[in-house]
Amino acid sequence: MMAASLLRRDKKATATHLKADLTQADNSSGLRQLHELLDNVLNPEKPAADTEALDWCKCLIAGGEGFEEFCRTVRSYDNATLCGLVWTANFVAYRCRTCGISPCMSLCAECFNNGEHTGHDFNMFRSQAGGACDCGDSNVMRESGFCFRHRLRTGENVPTIPRDLLLMSEMVLPRFILCIIQYLRDGYTEADNSSERDLQKVLQQLEPQISFLEELTKMGGAMRTVLTKILTNQQTFKELSMGQEDNLYAKKNYEKYLSALKNSGLVSVEEKSQGAAADAVAGAEGGAGAMSLLGGSVPGSPNESGKDEDPDAGQSVGQRKRVKLSSSTKDHCIIESLKHKCFLEELLFWTIKYEFPQKMVTFLLNMLPDQDYKITFTKTFVQHYAFIMKTLMKSHESDTMSNRIVHISVQLFSNEELARHVTEECQLLDIMVTVLLYMMESCLIKSELQDEESNRHVVVNCSEALLKNNTYWPLVSDFINILSHQSVAKKFLEDHSLLMLWMSFVSFFQGMNLNKRELNEHVEFESQTYYAAFAAELEACAQPMWGLLTHCKVKDTQEYTKTVVRYCLETLQIWFDAIGFIDEPTPNQVTFHLPLHRYYAMFLSKAVKCQELDLDSLLPDQEMLMKIMVHPLQIQACLSEIHSNMWVRNGLQIKGQAMTYVQSHFCNSMIDPDIYLLQVCASRLDPDYFISSVFERFKVVDLLTMASQHQNAVLDSEQERPMLEGALTFLVILTSLRIHLGMSDDEILRAEMVSQLCMNDRTHSALLDLIPENPNPKSGNVSGACSFEEMLSAVADFKAPVFEPGGSMQQGMYTPKAEVWEKEFDPIMVVLRTVYRRDVQSAMDRYAAFLKQTGIHTGNPWPPYKERTPLHTCYKGLIRLLHCKTLHIVIFTLLYKIWMDHQNMSEHVLCMVLYLIELGLDNQVHDMKPDEEPCIEEHCHDSWFPGTNLLSNLHHVINFVRVRVPETAPEVKKEAPASTSSEASSYGQNSRRLSGNWRENVREAQVFSLVAERRRKFQEIINRSNTEAAQVVRPKSSSTRWVPPGTPPQLVTEILEIRESMLSLLIKLHQKLSSKQNSLSASWLEDMDTSRHAHGDGITAIERILTKAATRSCQIKRSIQDICGKVYPPVPPKKNSPTDKKTMDKEERRQRARERQQKLLAEFASRQKSFMETAMDVELPDTEATMDLGPAEVMESEMLYDCVICGQSGPSTEDRPTGLVVLLQASSVLGHRSKSKDAKKLPTSDEEHIYPSDTCGVAHDVRLTLMQRFFKDSSCLQSVSIGWDGGVYVQTCGHTLHIDCHKSYMESLRNDQVLQGFSVDKGEFTCPLCRQFANSVIPCRPGRGTEAGAWHSPTNKKTCVLVKEVEELQEKISFFPTESNLSREMELVIKDIKNATQKKYMDYGKNPGSPDNDFLFMYSVARTNLELELVHRGGNLCSGGASAAAKRSCLNQLFHVLAMHMRLYSIDSAYNPWTKLTQTVHSRQSDGFDEERPEVPMLFRDVPSLLIIFILTMPQPLRKEHFTCVVKMLYNLQFTQALAALSTKFSSEERQAWSSSGALKRKTANGDKTFDALLSHVISELSEDVCVYSMNTEETPVLSSSVWSPQSVEFGLQQFCLPFLRLSCLLQHHLYGDNLSGCPEQEEFVSLATSLGLFSSASQPSSSVLTALCLEWPVSAFDLISQWCREVTGLSQMQAEQSLTLLVQDPEWAAPRLLQLPDNYNVIFQYYHRKTCTVCKKVPKDPALCLVCGAFVCLKGVCCKQQGICECVLHSQHCGAATGIFLLINASVIIIIRGHRFCLWGSVYLDAHGEEDRDLRRGKPLFLCEERYRVLEQQWVSHTFDHINKRWGPHYNGL
Repeated sequence: MMAASLLRRDKKATATHLKADLTQADNSSGLRQLHELLDNVLNPEKPAADTEALDWCKCLIAGGEGFEEFCRTVRSYDNATLCGLVWTANFVAYRCRTCGISPCMSLCAECFNNGEHTGHDFNMFRSQAGGACDCGDSNVMRESGFCFRHRLRTGENVPTIPRDLLLMSEMVLPRFILCIIQYLRDGYTEADNSSERDLQKVLQQLEPQISFLEELTKMGGAMRTVLTKILTNQQTFKELSMGQEDNLYAKKNYEKYLSALKNSGLVSVEEKSQGAAADAVAGAEGGAGAMSLLGGSVPGSPNESGKDEDPDAGQSVGQRKRVKLSSSTKDHCIIESLKHKCFLEELLFWTIKYEFPQKMVTFLLNMLPDQDYKITFTKTFVQHYAFIMKTLMKSHESDTMSNRIVHISVQLFSNEELARHVTEECQLLDIMVTVLLYMMESCLIKSELQDEESNRHVVVNCSEALLKNNTYWPLVSDFINILSHQSVAKKFLEDHSLLMLWMSFVSFFQGMNLNKRELNEHVEFESQTYYAAFAAELEACAQPMWGLLTHCKVKDTQEYTKTVVRYCLETLQIWFDAIGFIDEPTPNQVTFHLPLHRYYAMFLSKAVKCQELDLDSLLPDQEMLMKIMVHPLQIQACLSEIHSNMWVRNGLQIKGQAMTYVQSHFCNSMIDPDIYLLQVCASRLDPDYFISSVFERFKVVDLLTMASQHQNAVLDSEQERPMLEGALTFLVILTSLRIHLGMSDDEILRAEMVSQLCMNDRTHSALLDLIPENPNPKSGNVSGACSFEEMLSAVADFKAPVFEPGGSMQQGMYTPKAEVWEKEFDPIMVVLRTVYRRDVQSAMDRYAAFLKQTGIHTGNPWPPYKERTPLHTCYKGLIRLLHCKTLHIVIFTLLYKIWMDHQNMSEHVLCMVLYLIELGLDNQVHDMKPDEEPCIEEHCHDSWFPGTNLLSNLHHVINFVRVRVPETAPEVKKEAPASTSSEASSYGQNSRRLSGNWRENVREAQVFSLVAERRRKFQEIINRSNTEAAQVVRPKSSSTRWVPPGTPPQLVTEILEIRESMLSLLIKLHQKLSSKQNSLSASWLEDMDTSRHAHGDGITAIERILTKAATRSCQIKRSIQDICGKVYPPVPPKKNSPTDKKTMDKEERRQRARERQQKLLAEFASRQKSFMETAMDVELPDTEATMDLGPAEVMESEMLYDCVICGQSGPSTEDRPTGLVVLLQASSVLGHRSKSKDAKKLPTSDEEHIYPSDTCGVAHDVRLTLMQRFFKDSSCLQSVSIGWDGGVYVQTCGHTLHIDCHKSYMESLRNDQVLQGFSVDKGEFTCPLCRQFANSVIPCRPGRGTEAGAWHSPTNKKTCVLVKEVEELQEKISFFPTESNLSREMELVIKDIKNATQKKYMDYGKNPGSPDNDFLFMYSVARTNLELELVHRGGNLCSGGASAAAKRSCLNQLFHVLAMHMRLYSIDSAYNPWTKLTQTVHSRQSDGFDEERPEVPMLFRDVPSLLIIFILTMPQPLRKEHFTCVVKMLYNLQFTQALAALSTKFSSEERQAWSSSGALKRKTANGDKTFDALLSHVISELSEDVCVYSMNTEETPVLSSSVWSPQSVEFGLQQFCLPFLRLSCLLQHHLYGDNLSGCPEQEEFVSLATSLGLFSSASQPSSSVLTALCLEWPVSAFDLISQWCREVTGLSQMQAEQSLTLLVQDPEWAAPRLLQLPDNYNVIFQYYHRKTCTVCKKVPKDPALCLVCGAFVCLKGVCCKQQGICECVLHSQHCGAATGIFLLINASVIIIIRGHRFCLWGSVYLDAHGEEDRDLRRGKPLFLCEERYRVLEQQWVSHTFDHINKRWGPHYNGL
């Protein structure tokens, strides 16, 4: 066999040999060999995991050369002009709206950065479902946006590809693809649950093969062409697909494939046969096709559902069939099984069957840049569309699958060309609509709306998984996507059968998620289905509607609109019939979902606004309008009911629905169309009918009576007021809203923006989000329309982000301009748009504040009245609402009731009533002739008003009214008035005199008239069309109304004498409001200033109305003057019973009590605020004397402390010590200081690095390690300080408490179960007074200040005496304090201090745990705190005084605790540094047998450390003279060190010169006080041992000798000594309360030296040489210096460079800084978000950066965990001693880790509008906000994270 021999040979050789054979003219033998070889290699019976086959393929394709080499060659022939890079979910891509044609356009980062997009509207986003780069595709984006790689049209100049290069590929790949397909066929088993994992397994084994295909696609255009040929060639498929006859395995495969295909139709085979049977039942003639669409007789397939025995099943199917016959007859192929003609089709088929494995999807998409492939693939995709959706519905992973489907479809359908092509050729639209219907049919249920028994309508069930999990969204999103193409949308709108189908689809959502009001029990289970319902209506109904509407903008598209409107009406009629609706909605039911109504409304609106169609031609008859208005009106009434708490028993979710309905993403698809539809109905129906319907629907009819008492059959009394307010507000909105009635898009945008800004200041992104999207797309430039940005700058001012010291981060906000408040604030719009009622109040408060501030109005203003945009002519009928008698009667009644103080009236009611009157005055009905009288005499309203015009009715006087009242009402007790009163005085000529028999004329009160009138009108209309139906339903509806609650008192008819007109009532109300009699004089109209009417309260409103009325009609003007002229006698409210009076008083008392309470609260708040400012504010110096360690207290005999827990004041005693609340925390801030003033830059490329070697912490570590190599350990540990890294910092809030009180406080916290942000077990608590975070209490020393006299007095003892005294003090055996509560507490604090930091920061000695170690740690704590306070004061003491830091410092107490602890150690006198400091000692001759290491030479020791050691080990309190003495002696040492360090910087010549010049001065009297003499002495002493200076002889002297003038030497010395002086001064300030005086920087040295007493008063500094003047030597200076120098020169083992390093210590460090960040966040993001972690070498899921040292770490990464601790927490321990500041790369926010807690700090990167972008959701460009970064740095340096940030939580080592 040839194949066998070939297999044995080397692969490369074989490939070369075969290629040679195949390129010959006669290639038959080559072909035969190849096929045999492939039969063997690609045998599908081998396990797929065997990679041998893959290697063979690679070799054969490459034809003998290396595969890599071959790839390169093929790539050089790449002629693709598209990028086409495919990415998967979570990839970071860009979208530029300026360049995009399709809204789905996206670019990969590389193409984006190489393109020109500056100034464009772009954003970065994380891909949700995956996508592909569109660069180079001019169908989707403008060419100007292409990157330079794809702009060049590279395809043109690529050489043509040599034929033989890809010859082997063409031969081998078909077999390879077949092999993959056979594996897939074989691996597939029909789904039962066990096999799910097997599918995954098959895929895993195929991973290398599919990856190989993917690799091939990346070789560029040439290879893709080959693949396309193979995948789409039908001939190859025919030959290979069935497998050869003799291969059983292949046959079996093929059969599996066929059986899988069998069920690929929308309906499986067995369902079809059942369908046919059901057909017979239904008696329909649709044939199997129709039935198969329905999927059996019930939703879903019959075998899954237990509803087989449903008797109605047959009938309901018949019902639904009527809608869909059209589709089934039209297109069978949608539903039938699939047939495949090429590899591509079968590959896609298996991709679907295997639920879209990512690798397959990527392969299929990678091929798209090939145009031929794109077209074929799109067709194939459409052909499989139904099957895809069917698979999706069954999938368990529907989310992932949805994403993958959309990943593909968005690439295909965004291209208008393609979409049009497949719509025409493959019936894409029919497929989509049919599949959508099929999908929804699986979850239909019977609607219960209206008439439960006979309702035949079916709706979707929102609790089904399909809706709950949004499984339908891939389909809907594709549908919306293709409808965005004009050509496709037109096709849809022209196809009537499709439209009809679509309407029946929409009707499935009509009335879904029905709510029934619970009247007795609270619901047990609150269903959350409303999320699904709202999402479904928005996505499946509203979005496609908006898509279609965008194509109906011009006159040419009128026909489309008419068609849609026609079908809407037809479908609505079908719906009304199906739910059995006649005229009344069922009470206590509401559905928020009426998509059919909304389609109708929106198409009507478009028709009038954009297409100039006549409204009436699109409207149905009156009866239909009456029906249409019922359900939207029901929703408005229910909104009011929900807010009046009538639905509380339905749980919170009903409130959620009411909020979602008006929420910004939904309002323009829900409430706006509803209100518009009601406006249309109102403009066409009889106004009296409409108004009475509204009041009846709002259930307040019974309330509208003149009587002071009434009964309401349907409302409780506390619900009456909010419902009445709701009804009136609704009428105001209805009559004044102009969104669809004539406003232009710009005006709408402006109104929306103003209303949102008035509620609250808003960030830019919040505004974008809050303004409804569809009518005015915010992005993209709509021609002629004002852009969002322009509009925003017109109405609002930008407030840049600010910071309060409290640390709460403000965002950049927009706030309304003053003229907007003045002219454009529209409370009605605000009410319409608020989700929470509190926002309305907030808007009013802000409005009031504005008026107060500008001085326009100081009281409590009423909502201003705003002029409206004129109505579009075809809606003029709406004005009739304001001019109808019913409304006027209601207005009159309400004015009367308010004036009479009837119950349940409110200011809001009056406000709305006045608003309605004013609207009526502003909108006159022009077509009414003034003399026209209503002709129907028997109208029950005619006795009230003569006509319908508001102007003429205003001054019409009403004399008597008949009312029905309960017997108990006060009116009943009155006698009926005598008949004389019939001579009614009338103010207008218009009102007819009432005839004698006035009882007939005074009709019944309007209790019934409202309802009766409405009934009558309805009856008239219904009778015209259909008599019997109306009669049938009448008793039912009335029976629901009169359910007698208990036994109400009988109603009696009474007659009231009124004698008022609306005008007179208004004037009386004016008096009532202004609480002055005759508040309006007769002449007030003449001297009215109209300009001040716009803003004000009710009084202003009434004046404005009267003025308007007077200017519109002289008659009214006369009436007003008449009424005002008759000065009213005080009218007691006659009809008020004493009980009413009582309630009034009660109300008034309540009001007063409320005011008092407000006042108290306000006072309390201001007190609290002032306290918080003093206690919390980090910046202000402390003015309170809680804990000021100033000198004043020192003089008092005993310090008194207040305990903040028990409130007692007293001294701290041994038995009951008082303590200071402190926070101990480990800190490495000092260790991170470096030499340079500038912060280090954060690396943003591979070339940049950060080296930590130059930091303070490292330098000190190196120094100590070096010392420990050569010197005795115990001596080393006293020659330096530690605590630069991990030192313990102590700060206090300044409050004190008894330690026993504190213990009981901690106990109570421990038992408190509330979740605290801190851990009580770790000793953490918050200060009981100021709530600052703390974790320990430092005891205060008793007494303090008793010895002050002796302690402070200046001394005139000689230096040598003092030196002796100090020595004796040190020798004194320290007495141990007696055991007391105080000392025990002090020891506990020491333990706390040690626990505050980690072990590694305490053990620096050779033998850990030794006393030396402890000693070092203790005095370093003092050092750390002093150094940190210096840093907080700005690094020097020039500013003097108390600083913010000093306020938090408690060094005095800390010192005493440490001192007490340190006294346990006495320094062995032999080693006492004091002796070496002050005496010349003869060297002990013990070197011979002393094999111990030497001690550290004095010149190498750290002087500040020595100071602290001396002070802490001497008995406390220390006299000041002794303190000064110690400082003086140490200064001598510091000075000598300075000289030595300076001398090493000289060149050897300079040293020579200085040495000789100084030697002369040595002899002079004051030689030891001049630095020349001392310097020369040091130089000569150190030169004795060659090594110290020998180091820098090789270096050529860089500095010429002239540089080191005496001045520069002096300056150098000062700089060297300053740090020591600063620390000493600070210590003196804390121990003795000396004031720190400020001074300019250049005089700092003098100032400090003076306050430390280093200058003897005699020699006040005059000369320029100051440093040396401070010296005071106890013995001969030169001897001491010689002794110190010899210690250095005598070191035999040390090399020169090491002793030099130790000699030159540089005490000056710059202030600590965080890293310097780049200005643009993108720089950080692009470098770090793909960077691999240094530890685990993977790209972290959540990368983070340490802002202190620049380390790159994995947040929450399990990969880098050590001992259960994640990397960020670990790093925070290493880098910051448990304080870490991390920037999260993917979120742009900063988190702070402090110990075991963490918090989100916020972001230092803001966008152009001053906003954070957490999680980079918006993806706008971000820029560094310097102020915020400074605040962050300042909090880090001052250790105030714990106090300022409030939201801390435990991190459990998981970050």
